[in-house]
Amino acid sequence: PAIPALLLSLRRRRLPPLPAVAARAPRVPAVAARVPAVAARRGTHPGAVATGAEQRPNPSSQQFLPGNSAAVAAMDIYNVEAAEILAHETLNLPIGEAAPIYEKLLATFPTAAKYWKQYVESYIVTNDEETAKQIFSRCLLTCPHINLWRCYINFIKKVNSKRGSEGLEETKKAFDFMLNYVGNDVASGPVWMEYIAFLKSMPVMTPQEESHRMTTIRKVYQKAILVPTSHVEQLWKDYDNFENSVSRTLAKGLLSEYQPKFNSAKAVYRERKKYIDDIDWGMLATPSTGSYKEEQQCLAWKRLLTFEKGNPQRIDVTAANRRITFTYEQCLMYLYHHPDVWYDYATWHAKNGSTDSAIKIFQRAVKALPGSEVLKYAFAELEESVGAIQPAKTIYESLIAENASMSSLAHIQFIRFLRRTEGIEAARKYFLEVRKLPSCTYHVYVAYATMSFCLDKDAKVAQNVFEVGLKRFMQEPGYVLEYADFLCRLNDDRNVRALFERALSLLPPEESVEVWKRFAQFEQIYGDLSSMLKVEQRRKEALSRTSEDAVSSLENTLYDVVSRYNYMDLWPCSSKELDYLSRQEWLAKNMSKKADRSVMLTSGGGSTSDKGTVGVGANAKLLPQSTKVVRPETSRMVIYDPRQMKGPVISATSSGYTKEVDEIFKMLSPPLMSFITNLPAIEGPSPDIDIVLSVLLQSTLPTGHDVGKPSAPVPGPATTDISGPRNQNGSVRRPPKRKAVERQEEEDAATAAQSRAMPDIFRLRQIQRSRGGGPAQSGSAAMSSGSMFSGEQSANSSS
Repeated sequence: PAIPALLLSLRRRRLPPLPAVAARAPRVPAVAARVPAVAARRGTHPGAVATGAEQRPNPSSQQFLPGNSAAVAAMDIYNVEAAEILAHETLNLPIGEAAPIYEKLLATFPTAAKYWKQYVESYIVTNDEETAKQIFSRCLLTCPHINLWRCYINFIKKVNSKRGSEGLEETKKAFDFMLNYVGNDVASGPVWMEYIAFLKSMPVMTPQEESHRMTTIRKVYQKAILVPTSHVEQLWKDYDNFENSVSRTLAKGLLSEYQPKFNSAKAVYRERKKYIDDIDWGMLATPSTGSYKEEQQCLAWKRLLTFEKGNPQRIDVTAANRRITFTYEQCLMYLYHHPDVWYDYATWHAKNGSTDSAIKIFQRAVKALPGSEVLKYAFAELEESVGAIQPAKTIYESLIAENASMSSLAHIQFIRFLRRTEGIEAARKYFLEVRKLPSCTYHVYVAYATMSFCLDKDAKVAQNVFEVGLKRFMQEPGYVLEYADFLCRLNDDRNVRALFERALSLLPPEESVEVWKRFAQFEQIYGDLSSMLKVEQRRKEALSRTSEDAVSSLENTLYDVVSRYNYMDLWPCSSKELDYLSRQEWLAKNMSKKADRSVMLTSGGGSTSDKGTVGVGANAKLLPQSTKVVRPETSRMVIYDPRQMKGPVISATSSGYTKEVDEIFKMLSPPLMSFITNLPAIEGPSPDIDIVLSVLLQSTLPTGHDVGKPSAPVPGPATTDISGPRNQNGSVRRPPKRKAVERQEEEDAATAAQSRAMPDIFRLRQIQRSRGGGPAQSGSAAMSSGSMFSGEQSANSSS
């Protein structure tokens, strides 16, 4: 059942009884009703995922809510968000209620170490040691995750803490067992240090026991410093201190022996960490979705595997293989549903001479991915290669049984397998059984006939099989072509022609294209000129019934000659000529369609009285007569010209400017306003703003002080106000005797304008152009504003 659907199941209290470990657990209450509480503790609504200070709704999470029962039941069982919600909510439940949820989760995600750890810790807290041991036995060997194994070792230490020397020995065995499996993990450094500390704390009673303990500690140190972990340097320092504390004389020789090995491990760790950092260790194993993240994770694991297979530390083969095996097992925790990883793992074992290990990997693979046919074929191939015929036969039989309705490929492969392993008679007997099945396709007939002809050298049996199949599969073009190829190998040209004639008389025209093509090729190679041309003409006539342009399909072209006189990759023309002829052939086939479209367009442009004269010619009869088709009036169409397009209508003020322009003028400094008002109107394409601004920034503009000088009068916009010339801020110009006051006001206005944000110059020019209405008006506006350089008042209003 789907994990999201588990919420619905929990809500209805209809869960099935638990298997094995948690069989005595009671039924689960309505956990789904508590999902909103989980979301509330996270600070979001139940259908949202918090990302820092930002919260974004998550539609997929909303489908897990108890109210959406129908959607919940239909959700994907590998929905990671639903699994996380369940796992988080289960933390607050009693173990009796939580156990069914964990079983559902782990049935879908059997390699999720964090769920196994959470599950077993729930029993450890309740002191249910037997159930905890059963759970550990189910997950430890398939989940080489360091946190799960540390949970295991802590559990063993807790269980044996009060058992004296016997308990210490059991704990020591547990440490050895753990480090044998996960001791090569990049994060196993603390475990090595914990084990050494445990060995040092063990009580000893005799000098012999002390000597044995020191020897054991030395061996553990020497193993630990060879593993490229994050604590390798600390382990080396501790080992140095340990040897010097035991015997300085002995320490010198041992340290000099292991110093290069330690340096190699430290260097490999730095390289190894680059690959480790690219891996997402919290990802759940789901079937392939083709997502970018999934592809990146696959590549990251393959890079790490390639790195480990190169044996960069140059350790012995046994240790290197153990490290590669550990990496593969870790990879399968996250790429559990990827058949290529299973296949690579098994073939790596087979190449290294461990066939038994490869077989075990394949057994795990087909159990993990029962729907992967290719893995089963690879498994059967391995079994057959080592002489295990009966196990291979069992695999083929399971393939056929699991795909009873669509198993033609499995039947064909099994026939070949029987012929290889049991002989011709066994293959023939099985074929006679298969051909009676209603699901048998023509592929089985072709495969068996070809095998009989090529391998058993029995042409008569092969031809009989083809003839029997022809009665059943005459309507299959593929079968007809295979039979024709077989007859060509027999040099039986008469039966080849007879086969083509029989098939073409029964096949509908739309399904006979390939058969006609092969018939024409046969006559081109083996027939005389008259038969070749005759078949070609018949082909054109037959296929013209399926073409919309029957007339052009019947015409002979130079391209047909090229098709008749080429052989394999040899052509009677250059590649350029061939491209040209192919293009002409394509144009000829599509010419009528283009003509129809053009006539339809032309007929829409005339009036009702002109319809009788439009489209007179060869294509007139092809026009549709339906009156429901709405056609455009092409006579009213005009050429697109953006210069003739009118801008938006903007109301103008009494001063001759728009309100937008007046508002912008109030924000401008006097020099900038002088520059803008004398710019010509924009016509044609808009300029590149970045380039224009860069030019302006490199130009020297007049300052506010220069504007007030008599030698350089400030030009202002044209106005119809009779009160006299105005300054740029709209005030009446003062007499010269108040020059100082005017300069002060202008400087204040310039300072205030510069403190505000600059307007968009080009937006302003577009507004002015829209107000002008056209090129002529824009030009007059430019002339009017240009007259202000001499201090003259604009005469626009008077004119």
